[in-house]
Amino acid sequence: MIHQANSVKCIVWDLDNTIWSGVLLEDPAVTLRPQIRSVMHQLDERGILHSIASRNDPVAAMKKLEDFGLSDYFLYPQINWSSKVESIKSIATSLNFALDAVAFVDDQAIERDEVSFVIPEVLCLDAEAIDSIPRLPRMMPRFVSEDSKRRRAMYLSEIKRNLREQDFVGTGEEFLASLNMIVTISNATEQDLQRAEELTIRTHQLNSTGYTYSYDELNAFRASPVHRLIICGLDDQYGTYGKIGLCLLECGPEVWTIKLLLMSCRVLSRGVGTVILNHVMRMARNAGAKLRAEFISNDRNRVMNITYKFAGFREIDRKEGVALLENDLSRIQPFPPYIDVRIVQ
Repeated sequence: MIHQANSVKCIVWDLDNTIWSGVLLEDPAVTLRPQIRSVMHQLDERGILHSIASRNDPVAAMKKLEDFGLSDYFLYPQINWSSKVESIKSIATSLNFALDAVAFVDDQAIERDEVSFVIPEVLCLDAEAIDSIPRLPRMMPRFVSEDSKRRRAMYLSEIKRNLREQDFVGTGEEFLASLNMIVTISNATEQDLQRAEELTIRTHQLNSTGYTYSYDELNAFRASPVHRLIICGLDDQYGTYGKIGLCLLECGPEVWTIKLLLMSCRVLSRGVGTVILNHVMRMARNAGAKLRAEFISNDRNRVMNITYKFAGFREIDRKEGVALLENDLSRIQPFPPYIDVRIVQ
């Protein structure tokens, strides 16, 4: 398994004397820092998102970012007169990221110190060291998958979905039906392994065990006669979410055990979290096997525990913090009617 500090998923930038040189409200002719465009592009290519926490005039600041050709990089920018702490928390909530997946870049030590004191999980960086940021270990994923390269576009699509949901007249299920969602479930191929490793490293809130597996380990499971590595993708009328779910099964002659089940936090509100689990339950029942699952509780994956309970799993044993759950497979829910589930053999 891989053991490393959590990768940074989003960098939150200050503006004055950070993104640009100068103070916008004092001098509208501020100039872009020469290295900032290259740094942001490098990180964007790796799937690291960008946002803003700046005390500034929001209209003037966004206009300046548009003039520099950078405005499309920033998701959920917080340009206001609130504290940087509150802005960072708001951004993390909007992205559904844990705070230890966030870095904050500011030129003022007092701002960095306040953030470090109140939310120590956030990695705080001095704006004077901008050119070194791409070389930090937490900014360097082992692989850059196709999903990584598309991550910002996928979040921009999600913002459009959320705006539509706010204006939608009807029930929550009717809104989900209007998205025309297609879930594809298949055995992972070699081409999926970079993304599969990335999912185990990046997914914490909807991860049943917290296990992180390397490319080579996942490839060994994929080729193993006693394991199944299943991957799940999601698309809708706004575009693709990419590969958003992974399940590792150990398949004995009488007992199947889910060693890992995870879903990207981006699909938490889309009702697809139980689809891959229900598929596995059907497979086990058809094979005449008992179905068990390992679960390691932590301060983030409570939703995954609830998912198992609602699916009918009950704890039958516990050793060294690992709960062993079992499902008698007597009650398997149908797939949600608003999702087109496609099983690729």
